[in-house]
Amino acid sequence: MGALDGCKVLDFTTLLPGPYATMTLADLGAEVLKVSGRDKYDLVVNWPPVIEGAQVTGAQAWLGRNKKTIFLNLKKPAAVEAVKKLVMEYDIVVEQFRPGVMDKLGVGYEELRKVNPRLIYCAITGYGQNGPFAMKAGHDINYISRAGIAWAAGRKAGGPGLYNFQIADVAGGSMNAVSSILAAIIYRERTGQGQFIDVSMQDSVIPFNSMDGASYFAGGPMPMRESGMLNGGGIYDFYETSDGKYMSVGSLEPKFFAALCVGLGHPEWKDGKILKTDAAMVKETFRRVFKTKTRDEWTAVFSELDACVEPVMDLEEVSKDEHLVQRGMWPSVEVPVSGSSAPSSYDSDGSGSGTSEHVCITQMGCPMHLSACPPRYDHAGYPEGYHTEQILESLGYSAQEIAEMT
Repeated sequence: MGALDGCKVLDFTTLLPGPYATMTLADLGAEVLKVSGRDKYDLVVNWPPVIEGAQVTGAQAWLGRNKKTIFLNLKKPAAVEAVKKLVMEYDIVVEQFRPGVMDKLGVGYEELRKVNPRLIYCAITGYGQNGPFAMKAGHDINYISRAGIAWAAGRKAGGPGLYNFQIADVAGGSMNAVSSILAAIIYRERTGQGQFIDVSMQDSVIPFNSMDGASYFAGGPMPMRESGMLNGGGIYDFYETSDGKYMSVGSLEPKFFAALCVGLGHPEWKDGKILKTDAAMVKETFRRVFKTKTRDEWTAVFSELDACVEPVMDLEEVSKDEHLVQRGMWPSVEVPVSGSSAPSSYDSDGSGSGTSEHVCITQMGCPMHLSACPPRYDHAGYPEGYHTEQILESLGYSAQEIAEMT
């Protein structure tokens, strides 16, 4: 039994924030139905490569995990009526349009709550539902820039640094959407009332200023690049090794710094007093010492020391990491093969029965480890619109009516 068994989510999202949020809900047992436009381009759905022998990309197979998917053209009145029928059953809605778009289409919160007063409606946007920036477009790089995060990140000489992951999208938008929806479910269980949830990705990363932000607003200095304990101003940093790879050093507390000094051959500094008199010299010395061995040699050295020093690993290495394998973070998940058709019926787990054929791929797992109701991985994402006929026929629509609304 999943933690969210019985919860039914209607998902109108694209790109990354909403789809990751609804995938998390699906991993925890919610039944998620993804609604797409047949002619609407989704950058993430089309993100290469396509899985060999299948009809989906790797990103689509991951973000669509445990979901069903249908086509609806929301500009057609019949499709709007279909959404209203679905909302009688799927009483959690997640959307990712700019403010007001769903209202214009006739499927915004105020309209849908008339159909189902218990509706929980979560809108994920870049800048929120109100304010001067509410209607602006944006991406992750814009949100972290306008939230103050990028200002003190990177190097003095090179400016702000780019990451290859979406901080505001996933850690901000997705996780705040999941948390807010779960809170709203508990509230609804207590009161019987649904509600509107306004998730702003810019808002979501304001707390990521963390110690710098708390200190600044308490009268501290403006955070600057390579000036603080956590952004390169101290020993907490990346260090290049002799083979051009890197080690990460997080030896902040005294006992960890002492172990770091022992590992690097400077036990005379382990009391930490040197950091108060000549921290720059210490860091430069550490940089030189790290370049005397390979990354794997340093990994072996620090595997015997409690120092918070770890290798910077690539994805192939991470996927084979014994710790993560044991933690179940690389599940094998079924993907439909090319040419397979939608099952005519579905089992209780949503996996279906009938004509579907599958191949298995490795995916990134759900990080929520619940002892009584762990995440499940019934199937990977299906091609967009895969379940259109099956779902809409269950609502009583004919083949002709389905063709007209999709």
